[in-house]
Amino acid sequence: MRSPHRIATRPSDAPLDDGTVHDHRTVHDDRTNDTAELPATAYSNPYDELGALAPNPLEEFLHEEKDEPAADAPWTPPNHRRGSRRRTRFAGLPLAAKAVVAVLVATAFLALGDRWALLYAEHEAADKLKDQMKLSAAPEVDIEGFPFLTQVFDKRVDKVKVTVPDVAADRISLAKVSATATDVRIDGDGPTSFKGAHIGEMNGEVLLSFDDLNRELGASQVTFTGKGHDQVLARGTLPVAGHDLKVRADARIQRNGDRGISTDIGGMRLQLGDLATYRPGTREKEGLHLSRSSADRVSKETSKAKALLSVPAIVQRLGVPDSVVRGALESDAKLNELTGAPKFVNDVMGLNLIDVAMGHPELLKKLGLDPALLDGLAKLTRPVLADRLTLAFQLPKLPGEGTMALQDVTVEKEGIRVRIAGSGIGIGR
Repeated sequence: MRSPHRIATRPSDAPLDDGTVHDHRTVHDDRTNDTAELPATAYSNPYDELGALAPNPLEEFLHEEKDEPAADAPWTPPNHRRGSRRRTRFAGLPLAAKAVVAVLVATAFLALGDRWALLYAEHEAADKLKDQMKLSAAPEVDIEGFPFLTQVFDKRVDKVKVTVPDVAADRISLAKVSATATDVRIDGDGPTSFKGAHIGEMNGEVLLSFDDLNRELGASQVTFTGKGHDQVLARGTLPVAGHDLKVRADARIQRNGDRGISTDIGGMRLQLGDLATYRPGTREKEGLHLSRSSADRVSKETSKAKALLSVPAIVQRLGVPDSVVRGALESDAKLNELTGAPKFVNDVMGLNLIDVAMGHPELLKKLGLDPALLDGLAKLTRPVLADRLTLAFQLPKLPGEGTMALQDVTVEKEGIRVRIAGSGIGIGR
């Protein structure tokens, strides 16, 4: 390792050259002050020179302590002028600035108190609505206008919005009832003493969601969709006597008084695969009728045709003379002549099997029908099926005074929307 000090290679008393400055001293003249004074003794070993330059390690411990300054020096008070200046900055502000700061602080506290009073009043109003209307959940109450305290002292609120989710209405639930009340007079002595309110005018709407209908009336796996502005389509399956039958119906929505919605259900029919179609009712085209494919099979299969012609009530309903029937039962040629006519297929499709075949289970089995299924269909009358598919409901009555009525009904993609209006409604009285 190269030493950082210059090492003398000649005695210190050796004469220098005749004033001649070597080249390295000329080039590095700026380093002459960086080197320590060379010792007088020349060292043959550079490490000896380094050892001589190093301080004695015992000097740190073996040295005399210098006397400390006197401890009884006179006491002088600390200088707090900097902190005082900090504390007096606000005092040094102009009077106008102080007034602005005070106004801002007071306004912040007033706004905070106003919002607290507003939240308290909204909470109290929601609880009273929940108790009086027997709701499962508290409604959302939003009192508009600022500041609120001035309205409380005036005992009049300009506008209040109320949203009630999941309102029970007969056998179904209303997804949402939202209303906006105006000209609301408050009954109470202050912000924390809310006793009730009187609503001058109210307008709102009711939504009967198709999703809720599908869930609540979905025991039959029937789904509801809108068609037009006043029609709802019901499509799905209906379990009857252990069989899942395809069901379809059309419901027309209309008002029923001031608080009710009624449905006129038509086009109801149950499809028994490709065998038959059941339409509840007593008219000519209603009842259980074979499909065209089933009637074609009866006309082409001898066993089914003879089983059908063996029932006197069916023969009478078909209008076939007894002599022709006896000949058809005795001769396959005459049977083919009778059943091969186009009129025979149409006449078979016109038979109401609920009327003429209920007492003949063997015939039903020949036709591929379950007698228990027909028994279940016979009990599924038009009123019973219509009741299972109805969407009618009544709005709940108001808990206090006032009137509320339906204005119009429209069918939308998401459900049935009803507009409502009311006046003179009292709450909490």
